[in-house]
Amino acid sequence: MNRVTVLTNPASGHGSAPHAAERAITQLHRRGVDVVAIAGRDSAHARTLVEGALDRGMDALVVVGGDGIISLALQVLAQTGVPLGIIPAGTGNDHAREFGVPTRDPEAAADVIVDGIADRVDLGRISGADGTDRWFGTVMAAGFDSLVTDRTNRMRWPHGRMRYNLAMIAEISQLRLLPFRLAFDDDDEYDTLLTLAAFGNTRSYGGGMKICPGADPRDGMLDGTMVASASRTRLIRLFPTVFKGTHVDLDEVSTRRARTITVECPGKPEITAYADGEYVCPLPVRVSAVPDALTVLRPAGSPA
Repeated sequence: MNRVTVLTNPASGHGSAPHAAERAITQLHRRGVDVVAIAGRDSAHARTLVEGALDRGMDALVVVGGDGIISLALQVLAQTGVPLGIIPAGTGNDHAREFGVPTRDPEAAADVIVDGIADRVDLGRISGADGTDRWFGTVMAAGFDSLVTDRTNRMRWPHGRMRYNLAMIAEISQLRLLPFRLAFDDDDEYDTLLTLAAFGNTRSYGGGMKICPGADPRDGMLDGTMVASASRTRLIRLFPTVFKGTHVDLDEVSTRRARTITVECPGKPEITAYADGEYVCPLPVRVSAVPDALTVLRPAGSPA
């Protein structure tokens, strides 16, 4: 690595990202790397800056922040071959967790930029009926999960995990089964009642919840996890098992693997797709695994 661009989301980690960026940039300078630092006023401005930096050339794009700002970077980096480096400074940090990047040590994460391995991995791609075309790295979710995330994003208090937990409690109070229509690869569409449906390129979302515990971002497939439970009590009991990935053994949970899935929730326009914790578009969508779409820098000693 000779020259990298560092993109920072100033709002990540409740404002802690600029300090993490400063520490990481200082370490990169110590390691002899030339750094161009950018920070957008908003997501559109940040994307414009990244696209400009890509045109000028760089050895890697280093993102300081959480999964949201990484999602923005993916829209530019996908299928370019330019490596993505991660300095975790968000709430969830599920991308960093998947690839073994240190989450509480910006200097150690910066060392991964210099010493790490460039690994080719898959990305998910969402095509919406409204014309949306969006890349994602971790998990796309619809149903209960997207409703919780939507509520979480509207809340201003409290911060961190507790905000998500409170949003979940609020949605559980309104729990109901939703009419999904799914199709996996070339199979016919089928209708089913579900609480939620999640499709993972990687294992976790929401800060370590292993909703798709078998997902592998190198197998060219998406792992689908479908939950069908109208019982508030059983869903609350299911929640802790998601952090271990053992929920897939429960009767209310089914799984299926495919390269392409269509997802629809007929008659429910309020049900939307979220990916990497960010709003994407209303259903219906077609979600696909795209092999080797991203090059990511990971520690040499982390599992492949």
